[in-house]
Amino acid sequence: MPRERRANIGRRTRHASQQQVYSRNLREERQNIIRENDRLRHRVSTRRSLASYNRLAFQYDPTANYSDDENLDIGRMTTICRYCNALKFKRETVGLCCASGKVKLDPLLTPPQPLKTLFDGSDPDSSHFLQHILEYNNCFRMTSFGANIIREGGFMPTCKIQGQIYHLHGSMVPTPDEPHQFLQIYFISSMVDQLNVRCNIQGAQQLKRRIIEQLQAFFHANNAVVNMFKTALERMPSDTHKFVIRADCTPTGEHVRRFNAPTVNDVAAIIVGDPTKSRDIVVQRRSNIMHRVNETHRLYDALQYPIIYWQGQDGYDITLKMVDPITGVSTNNKNLSAMNYYAYRMMIRTHEENVILKCGRLFQQFAVDMYVKVETERLAFIRFNQPKLRSEDYIHLRDAIHSDGDVQNIGRLTVLPSTYIGSPRHMHEYAQDAMTYVRNYGTPDLFITVTCNPKWTEIERELEPGQKPQDRHDIIARVFQQKLKVMMDVLTKYRVFGDTRCYMYSVEWQKRGLPHAHILIWLLNKLHSNEVDDIISAEIPDPVTDPRLHDIVTTQMVHGPCGALNPLSPCMADGKCTKRYPRPLVAETVTGNDGYPVYRRRSKEDNGRTIKVKVQKFN
Repeated sequence: MPRERRANIGRRTRHASQQQVYSRNLREERQNIIRENDRLRHRVSTRRSLASYNRLAFQYDPTANYSDDENLDIGRMTTICRYCNALKFKRETVGLCCASGKVKLDPLLTPPQPLKTLFDGSDPDSSHFLQHILEYNNCFRMTSFGANIIREGGFMPTCKIQGQIYHLHGSMVPTPDEPHQFLQIYFISSMVDQLNVRCNIQGAQQLKRRIIEQLQAFFHANNAVVNMFKTALERMPSDTHKFVIRADCTPTGEHVRRFNAPTVNDVAAIIVGDPTKSRDIVVQRRSNIMHRVNETHRLYDALQYPIIYWQGQDGYDITLKMVDPITGVSTNNKNLSAMNYYAYRMMIRTHEENVILKCGRLFQQFAVDMYVKVETERLAFIRFNQPKLRSEDYIHLRDAIHSDGDVQNIGRLTVLPSTYIGSPRHMHEYAQDAMTYVRNYGTPDLFITVTCNPKWTEIERELEPGQKPQDRHDIIARVFQQKLKVMMDVLTKYRVFGDTRCYMYSVEWQKRGLPHAHILIWLLNKLHSNEVDDIISAEIPDPVTDPRLHDIVTTQMVHGPCGALNPLSPCMADGKCTKRYPRPLVAETVTGNDGYPVYRRRSKEDNGRTIKVKVQKFN
């Protein structure tokens, strides 16, 4: 057979094979689309009308799949903001991401090697790096992190900080009797000596020397702040000179609100004794005094989180302005708040890689740190705008003047208004509202607790590959908020317990960072004693008639083990369970001596069908 003919046959064979693969993939894709359409049609067909929800809680059907109802589904994070392309849930507000187009920031650039492969999982050391990313960041941060970090024993995936957060910086060269630390490590002449110092930092013993060496070379080559400090150190003729980084300086020829990597000529000045502004960073060549970095300085984030701001680019600055959503031009009468800035930064966007959301435990600390910055900015506004808030009209201030008699001796009082969440007036206002409900409508009929489950499908499908729910508290908070909205609609608008007279709820956070809400419901028609067992059950569902609910209850809602089986359980005190388990078996729901109800609990034989009742008597 001629060689050309064999080659043509080989090409036709490969072409036919490719066509078969393409056809098979096309058939599978079409089948997936058909299955998805069938599922959507099934969802629409199972969607209930609002009238059918009325008192549905009293008519529970174990054969019905309530979770498949479209009214109860928060959907996927597929709604795209038309201003900034942020992905949101369908019920989230329009201004959540960019204040309806008034916030416009430059996108975060994808880091080059070696950070890129360490983040995306293609590097063999990627899992180790992401697991210890907080310790790796501590090896290269240029400022100290001043706060009381609470470290609890056992499994605690949440970063908890007590007290005020502040960042401190020292001189560029240590005194002769002090070791190199933080920014000073970058100025050690030998790269090997630098590496040795970083590997001996507290908490770095479990880190890999190879990764530290790669990151050290990376920051020296790519971080503009490091290069700025190195150049400034070379220009300093003596220790009496100071190196000043202006807080509100804009690079020459650039847009006034663009975030740029700093350069020596534009943002740095070498002075001797010149006055500086309170927000500027002043660094001496050699000194043993630590200085605080102002929260509103544009390099506040880059100095503390070099892995996130790997270029050393500017962060939040109070001089930044919002833009007109139509023209995109900056407005001079509206400053950009820290809340709007970091809300924009923490969103997921199409065709944009957000490095901040991939940092695991480092993202936890970053979120806490930046939230404190947001609260600090709010408190500063309240402090400097007391006349606008008309604080002299507050009744407590007038009482202090009348009781003391001396208006010059009442101190400098800063009044927190009720609009500031968590302030005494805010809490007092809500407590008064709650007491008003009780005074007018009596005690509430239902007390419902909704707890976030990190294994919710809506949370797990939005995680990056290899991430765990504790790595993405932003997703946990957003999903819980949407679920809570749906829950309140079910209770009030859909009237599953009947017509609602009024309601109130409070959202709290557990020790592990999971939110939960306590809901109080006042019904128009009060519950009767024979209706309690229809809506409240303390029994494990039958695995035959209701297998889905049985799996949920046995997996998520069973207390223990405690008592003799586990005397070290957190609920144990003085050899007894503080939650009063195991509970007694009773035939009917009764009210206990302490006012707490004892719900019906009936014993069952092994076949799960025949019911035996053990009557519990109360004196």
